[in-house]
Amino acid sequence: MFERPKSGERAVLVHLDLSGEQDREDLTELRDLALSAGADPVASVVGARRSPDPKFFVGSGKVEEILEAITLHEAELVLVNHALTPAQERNLERALECRVLDRTGLILDIFAQRARSHEGKLQVELAQLKHLSTRLVRGWTHLERQKGGIGLRGPGETQLESDRRLLGVRLKQLNKRLEKVRSQREMGRRSRRRAEIPSVSLVGYTNAGKSSLFNRLTEDSVYAADQLFATLDPTLRRLELGSGSAVVLADTVGFIRHLPHDLVAAFRSTLQETLEADLLLHVIDAADPEREEKIRQVNEVLHEIGAGELPQLQVFNKIDCLEQEGVGPHMERDGEGAPLRVHLSAVTGAGVELLREAILARTGTQLHRLQLRLPPQAGRLRARLYELGVVQHEEHDESGDLWVSIEIPTRELQSLRRQEAYAAYLPLPEVVEAE
Repeated sequence: MFERPKSGERAVLVHLDLSGEQDREDLTELRDLALSAGADPVASVVGARRSPDPKFFVGSGKVEEILEAITLHEAELVLVNHALTPAQERNLERALECRVLDRTGLILDIFAQRARSHEGKLQVELAQLKHLSTRLVRGWTHLERQKGGIGLRGPGETQLESDRRLLGVRLKQLNKRLEKVRSQREMGRRSRRRAEIPSVSLVGYTNAGKSSLFNRLTEDSVYAADQLFATLDPTLRRLELGSGSAVVLADTVGFIRHLPHDLVAAFRSTLQETLEADLLLHVIDAADPEREEKIRQVNEVLHEIGAGELPQLQVFNKIDCLEQEGVGPHMERDGEGAPLRVHLSAVTGAGVELLREAILARTGTQLHRLQLRLPPQAGRLRARLYELGVVQHEEHDESGDLWVSIEIPTRELQSLRRQEAYAAYLPLPEVVEAE
């Protein structure tokens, strides 16, 4: 066996274009992933095949090319921009005498570096162990195995079997701890629902600027950097929108194409903040030439975790990076006047107030000033309005009717109008937005 390096910074990148692959990986994205993991990409080996080679994935000729690049650049690590089977990864390591990491393993390594909270570390460890469980054989080729035949049987449990047993025990422990964390998070969500505070979750492709926008909106200092997966642990803050309205804003982990299934499963409790949201803010890098493809990738992950049908407001960030002149902050609305897209810059702050306005409108927390004429028989509605705390002023006229001035959120107004006993007293007058 070769000696594995402790650091492994100098890396050779390997990328194949497969004719049968519908969603091709991106070499530039692999380079960004490598840099985010702390590696130094010193060379790239690219090629094309109709289908992966069963033994090496890249074919024997390409293996020799990779070996030459390793020797030339004194590389310690090979990063493959695809998911490898355990056998392919093992065969490549033997042929190259160098550590080989596939795309899934690289993403897991980045997540391990980024995890800060107790929950995040548990989730990363769970995903890593699930990934490692199929690759245990790689590290124990120098130890004995049970063999068939007289005189060749091992003296009991082998090292490999012992590791698998211990791994199973650890996985059960992690799942038990994460279940406790999930229950704690669910208690927090229930309390927010009782307080009737809408939840808004930031989603989007990694490095689209979610954390920068989160900091701009909440005036917080969540870690934000120009790198993939800068944010891993979810952060929740109360966001005041003005006019007495507020929402809970959640900054969650960024998505990426072909997000490993082990990660989706392990981070389900974190992604639950997205699943329970009243509104998703889909943050998009407006200056990215591949933004349409990345929008599709994010929507695929949202459908995978069961959040594909949630209301979504698209936020086109980084308009300050656009080269075209005359591109400024603006809001796009649908035929009924509801906000659909907001174009802004989280760095400069241009357009952020438009986003606040759009969140108010889309979450039903927008305040409306209304003046209602209530006859004496509408006492139950008057009591309900006071219970909601929306009455600003009231006075009787000469006929005995009560004129009530209220400031009421959209969702409460719609809820009252759905009740037949109240609907007659709540017409749809011209609504004036509260300042």
